[in-house]
Amino acid sequence: MAAAGRVWRAAALLPPWRLRAPRRAYGAAAAPAAGGGGGRLLLGAAFALGGSAGLYLAVRHRLWEHSAAELPAGSLQLTLYQYKTCPFCSKVRAFLDYHGLPYEIVEVNPIMRKEIKFSSYRKVPILLANAGSPLQLNDSSVIISAIKTYLISKRNSLEEIVSFYPPMKTVTEQGKEVFEYGNKYWLMLDEKETKRVYPVKEVRVEEMKWRKWADDWLVHLISPNVYRTPREALASFDYIVREGKFGTVEGFFAKYLGAVAMFFISKRLKKRHHLQDNVREDLYEAVNEWVKAVGKHRLFMGGNQPNLADLAVYGVLRVMEGLEAFDDMMVHTKIQPWYQRMEEVIKKAEVAV
Repeated sequence: MAAAGRVWRAAALLPPWRLRAPRRAYGAAAAPAAGGGGGRLLLGAAFALGGSAGLYLAVRHRLWEHSAAELPAGSLQLTLYQYKTCPFCSKVRAFLDYHGLPYEIVEVNPIMRKEIKFSSYRKVPILLANAGSPLQLNDSSVIISAIKTYLISKRNSLEEIVSFYPPMKTVTEQGKEVFEYGNKYWLMLDEKETKRVYPVKEVRVEEMKWRKWADDWLVHLISPNVYRTPREALASFDYIVREGKFGTVEGFFAKYLGAVAMFFISKRLKKRHHLQDNVREDLYEAVNEWVKAVGKHRLFMGGNQPNLADLAVYGVLRVMEGLEAFDDMMVHTKIQPWYQRMEEVIKKAEVAV
């Protein structure tokens, strides 16, 4: 996917290590029609996005340069349904980009979600895959594990591989029914394949541990940091309004009601996840914990090339690009060298597609 799909803030506002060609932090956005419940819809969208660490209000389809039509006949054809800056969707894109897999993207309207009306599973990401027969894959970690298994092992069909990740219905403390997926951090490989991918057991254990850490901890630090103050919340929605196609009334509601909603959501999330008063400290600690785990003698946790944990952490963190939280993270932690190596290796893979 071309790097032109993102925009950085003005060079004058960036630290010296970020002085480069601008990239977009968000895609262009449109709003529901003004009048009637327009304000309530925008406010509802803000709450919905905040709860899933989303930063993006999108109500249109968007097709990126990755097109399933570019694949040779009989190859794996992929369509990703997403919110662009959802960390879980970003994880999947990082994985697909690194592995050079062409795919089509459909941007989902976070309010109506009519783009995924075909699915009883109402979250994103959803990946539609066709490897001879159509198949729907849900949950970012299941998608990544199943497709990675398929790329390594040719013994089983993709449909059979997906069956190894069964959905399990559970009930939250609030009484809400949700689905979890068994084995989602495992690659379903035979003994020979496992030894080739994971020469020692510890390599596999480490990768699975940090993939789970990215889902269970790191992702929950995004919204509290991005919407930490009214100014930061307003800056996020100001960018969305300026880049999107909003009328005067629509833009007002999106910018001000959305920013207010997200600011208060961030406080709720801060309490829910037991974060410090200064949530930046939790972000800094988490990022430095990751850097320490990678160590000084490896380019990536995967060695000379990223593994699935590298791709997961990178995918989560990059949704903050262009925002104050991202700049602060780069200045106050040791993540920069690893992050830039990740950018470079994924860019090379994209160019090769």
